[in-house]
Amino acid sequence: MSITVVIQQMIIIFILIGIGMFLYKKEMLSEMTTRQMSGLIVNLTNPALLICSALQEGPRMSLQELGMALVMDTAIYAGLILISFLIPRILRVPDRYHYAYQMLTVFGNVGFIGIPLASAVLGTECLIFVSIYNLLFNFLFYTYGISLLQRAARKQAAGRGDAADGRVPGADKDAPGSELAGRPAEPHWKKLINAGTISATVTIIIYLADLPAPVILSSTLNYIGQTTTLFSMLVLGVSVAQMAFRDIFSHPKLYGFVLLRQILLPIGCVLLLRPFLQNQLLLHTTALMLAVPAGNLPLMLSKQLRLDTDTISQGIILTTLMGLVTIPVVSLVL
Repeated sequence: MSITVVIQQMIIIFILIGIGMFLYKKEMLSEMTTRQMSGLIVNLTNPALLICSALQEGPRMSLQELGMALVMDTAIYAGLILISFLIPRILRVPDRYHYAYQMLTVFGNVGFIGIPLASAVLGTECLIFVSIYNLLFNFLFYTYGISLLQRAARKQAAGRGDAADGRVPGADKDAPGSELAGRPAEPHWKKLINAGTISATVTIIIYLADLPAPVILSSTLNYIGQTTTLFSMLVLGVSVAQMAFRDIFSHPKLYGFVLLRQILLPIGCVLLLRPFLQNQLLLHTTALMLAVPAGNLPLMLSKQLRLDTDTISQGIILTTLMGLVTIPVVSLVL
């Protein structure tokens, strides 16, 4: 794995974040604009990016290889959920911020950063494994992730005494999951009907059936999907611009989080899986997916639910900035 290519990709990401900061300072982007962009990313561009990954031409992996990837990635996400409950307690994070650390632990930036980074470092042949990881990410985010944030929103609203039904005042009723903000947190089948899980299901069907797509459709989806990284980094750049740098770099617990989640966990996982995985491409792809910074979707949905987003924003920004160091460190183990 080329460390030079990894560093180049991270620098590109930082440049895009810097553009977002510049546009916000020049009043060319506002908080309202970024909230609307967040909705577009969650409901349109991210699903398009996911479907595009199944339409790419090239050698097809065997069902056995895909099944192995699916089982392994499912086990990894189960482990991440378990670890997400331990990390806030290890770091002695106040209870009201546990949800933020849980989201930061489970949901890495496997789409916005993971797809272009893996493609540049490992080649396009790895994208099917990235797609499977993204499929599980979407199913988990739009079910477990939404439930977790809804519970946090109700607790914050109850703490402020804002609403009798526990819904955060002013939350966009069209935001993913916001229509369920005032309902019980138990799993409900309606949560599965959303842009993320529908696009994930379509992606699975297209890849397994090797369905051809008309050029007009594939090109349209490609144009939409290509905006995901730019939009998400602009949103993140606005979040950075709204924060004093001392707020980003003055939290020791987040540094402990970076050490545990971005370095020790990926390296430990690689060392654990290496004796059992013959497919080196799958091993390297998995290592990259575990090493990417915290994902943006939790921040975007938190904004739409009017949650306190400071900790999540700081965690995303710090893990992204530290990614310039942590991702090459993890790649050295491969």
